[in-house]
Amino acid sequence: MSKQTNQAATADSIDRSRLPMPDPVFAGTIGPTYKESKEAWPAVPKAPDGAPNVVIILLDDVGFGQVGTFGGPVPTPCLDKLAQGGLRYNRFHTTAICGPSRAALITGRNHHNCGSGFLAEWATGFPSYNCMIPQSTATVGRMLKDNGYNTAWFGKNHNTPDWESSVVGPFDRWPTGLGFDYFYGFIGGETHQYYPVLFENTKPVEPETSPEEGYHFMTDMTDRAIHWLRYSKSVNPDKPAMLYFAPGAAHAPHHAPKAWRDRFKGQFDQGWDKVREETYQRQLKMGVIPEGTANTPRPEWVKPWDSLSADEQRLYARFMENYCGYLSFTDHECGRLLDAIAQLPDADNTLVFYIVGDNGASSEGGPSGTVNEVMNLNGLPSNLEDNLKMIDRIGDADTEPHYPLGWAWAGNAPFQWVKQVASHFGGSRNPMVVSWPKRIQEQGGTRSQFTHLIDIVPTILDVAGIPAPKAVNGIRQKPLDGVSIASTFDAKDAKPVRERQYFEIFSNRAIYDKGWIACAQHTFPWRQDYAPGNWDKDKWELYHIDEDYSESVDLAATHPKKLAQLQKLFDQEAKKYGVYPLDDRGAQRLFIPKPPPGGADPKRRHFIYYPGAVRLAETAAPNTKNRSHRIDIHIAKGGDGVLLAEGGQSAGFVIYVKDGKPAYHYNFFEIERTTVASEQPLPPGRSKVSFEFRYDGGGGGKGGEAVLFIDDKEVGRKRIERTVVGRFGIDTFGVGCDTGSPVAKDYKPPFDFAGEIEKVEILLGDPGLSEEDERLMQEKFHAGLNY
Repeated sequence: MSKQTNQAATADSIDRSRLPMPDPVFAGTIGPTYKESKEAWPAVPKAPDGAPNVVIILLDDVGFGQVGTFGGPVPTPCLDKLAQGGLRYNRFHTTAICGPSRAALITGRNHHNCGSGFLAEWATGFPSYNCMIPQSTATVGRMLKDNGYNTAWFGKNHNTPDWESSVVGPFDRWPTGLGFDYFYGFIGGETHQYYPVLFENTKPVEPETSPEEGYHFMTDMTDRAIHWLRYSKSVNPDKPAMLYFAPGAAHAPHHAPKAWRDRFKGQFDQGWDKVREETYQRQLKMGVIPEGTANTPRPEWVKPWDSLSADEQRLYARFMENYCGYLSFTDHECGRLLDAIAQLPDADNTLVFYIVGDNGASSEGGPSGTVNEVMNLNGLPSNLEDNLKMIDRIGDADTEPHYPLGWAWAGNAPFQWVKQVASHFGGSRNPMVVSWPKRIQEQGGTRSQFTHLIDIVPTILDVAGIPAPKAVNGIRQKPLDGVSIASTFDAKDAKPVRERQYFEIFSNRAIYDKGWIACAQHTFPWRQDYAPGNWDKDKWELYHIDEDYSESVDLAATHPKKLAQLQKLFDQEAKKYGVYPLDDRGAQRLFIPKPPPGGADPKRRHFIYYPGAVRLAETAAPNTKNRSHRIDIHIAKGGDGVLLAEGGQSAGFVIYVKDGKPAYHYNFFEIERTTVASEQPLPPGRSKVSFEFRYDGGGGGKGGEAVLFIDDKEVGRKRIERTVVGRFGIDTFGVGCDTGSPVAKDYKPPFDFAGEIEKVEILLGDPGLSEEDERLMQEKFHAGLNY
C-alpha cells in the first residue's frame, strides 16, 4: 500500500484474507461457577482505523455529452457542486450496457469473468453468459460487510436472473445474498417510476402514496437512502457505511414530473444536429475534452433534423424536453442525498464515486421515439398521429416514453455510436466525478487517465486498508481484474493506472493498449433481428486516442501492423477473460430455455396458485398468450377487488369484482380495451369465477372469444380482435391484487380483494403457433427489445 493511501486508513494485523473472518477465541476464563470466571464478549469485525464511508452513485442510460457538468445541455447543479469540490474523470469507461456494467462495478472483475457477458434475458448456458454471478467473484458489499461496514443497495438491480426473481427465491443472487445488509428497489432492466415493482430486501412492497399524491420512485428511493444512512450513523457513528445508490433514471420509461419537463420548453427546437455541436463547443471551452478534439460527423442512421416535418420536429423536441426534465430531476434528488452526506459527523471522510451512466445514451427508442415502449417492443411501432395526441402528457404516469435515436447520438458528443456498441466510446465512455474531502486536496480538477468500472472496487479496498479476500465462504476467489486509481486522487500527472482493457457486447468489440485502440462494430442496438455472423468479415478500425480523443481518424489502412498486433491482443484477452464464444444472436437468444423456476417442468400446462402469490415475473408466470386457456378462481367469501392480474398500464389482463359484479378486462396497449362484465352479482359465500379465452389460432397476436362464468354459468361474452403477442411489459402476475400500474382504469391499484380466495387454477391449451412460426414471430417482436 502506498504512502498516500495510508493517509486514509491504517492497515492492521487482523487476517482479513478469508471471509467471513473466523469466530474469535474466547478471551475470558471459565471456572466452576461465575464467581471464579471472567466474561469476554466476542469481538465483531471492525474496519481498519480511518476507513472511509463509501458512496457509489450510478445513473442509468446517460451519455457522455448530456449532463451540464461535462458540457451537456442538461443543467446538473448538484453534480457541478460535487465536481467543484472534487475531480472530474473524462476517460472513464463502462462495458456499454447496464447489467454487465453493474456486475463489473460491484465485483471488480470484467463482466465476462463474473458470468455477466450480456443481460439475463439473453442468457445462455455458457459460464461467461449465464448471468449467474459466481461465488468466486464476491461483491464489494460482501467484502466490506465482512470487514466491519454497514452496506446497503438502493434502486436498480439488474444482476439477479429473472428466473430467480420470485419471492420464493433462491435469494443467493439477490442483493441481500450478495452481501448487502439492506435492499430497497426493483429487479430488472427498468421500472415504472410512478408504479414501480418494488422489493424491500426479498419482500414485495407497494409505494405508500399514489402518483396523484405526488409519488415518484426517484424521490422515494432517495428518502429511503437518506433514512438508512442517518440511522446507520445514529446507531454507531464510528462504523463506516457503504451505500450503493443506483437510480432507474434516466433509463426508459422517461418519467419526468411536469414541473421539471416544463423547464425545458422550447430549448430543443433547434434539433439534434445543433444541440450536438453546441455541446461539443461547450466541452472544448470547459476543458472536458482536449483542445483539437474533433466532433465526429452524423452517421447515415440519423436523419438530418432539417429533413423532418414540422410535426416530427415538434414531437421529437418534446421527447427531449421530457428526458432532460427527468435527468435534471434526478440530479436534484441525488443532490438531496449528497446534502445529507455532507451533514454526517464524518462527512469529510466519505468517498463518493458519482458515475454518470452505466453506458452511453440509448438509441433503443428507434428512429421515431414512442409513448408506449412496450408496444414498440411487440412489433407495433408508434405512429406520428397517435404520439402527437399524447404530446402534452409525455412523461405522465399514463405514458412510457423513450426519445428517438437522434437524441442519443447527440447525447454522446463528440463520440461515434451509442449504448450497446462497445466497440466505440459512444457506448462505453461515461463521465465520473470523485469527491473525498479528507484526501483529495485539488478542487475542480480533471483527470485523464484511462480508467474503468472494474477499478472502483480495488480503489475502495486500497484506501480502506482491506485486502482482496483469497476465499469467501470457503470458495477460492478469482483475482480482481481492476487496479486502484487512488494515485490519481493526489496528482493530475499520475502515471497511467490502466494500460490495457478489452470491450465486448453483442460482438461489438475493441481492445485498448497503451494509447491505441482497435475496434470492430458488428450489431445494431435497434435491430435485435439482425445477426450477421461472419465475424471474420467485420471491418476493424484503428485509432491513436492519445492524439485523437474522439476516435475520428481511422488509421487502419496506414498502420496495418499495429492493427494486426491489437487484433492478436484482443484474442489473448478474450481467451483470458472468457469472452468466447462470440454470439450475435439477438431475439433468438431470448428463447433459449432458461432454468425453470424451482426446477419446474417447462412443458407444464396446469397451474395452481394461492393467495399471496404476487410479484411473479411475467417470464415465470403461465404464458396465456397465443393460445386458448381457462382460469378458475375458487372463492370462499365474496367481496370487491382484484382476483387475478397480469401486466399493467402498457398491456395486460385482470379479473376483478366491482360493486359486487365480476368482470374481465383486456388491455391491448391502450389502443383497444375490452371488458366482459357480468350483470349478475357474485354470491356472498362460496363461488367460482371462471374465464375462457377461445383463441382463433393461425398465428401470433390473433383474436378470440372471451367468455366469463359464475359457477360454470355463462354471464358475459365478447370478442377480442387483437391480443398481445410477446410481453405485457414490466409489471407482474399476482393473485388477489393488481400491483404496479393498473391494467384497468376503473379502480386504483392495488385494489386488494376484500373477500377470501381459496385458489386459482390455470389450464393452458395448445399453442396457436408452430415452433417455426413462433420463432419467426418472436424475432419480429423483439426487433427493438429494450433493456
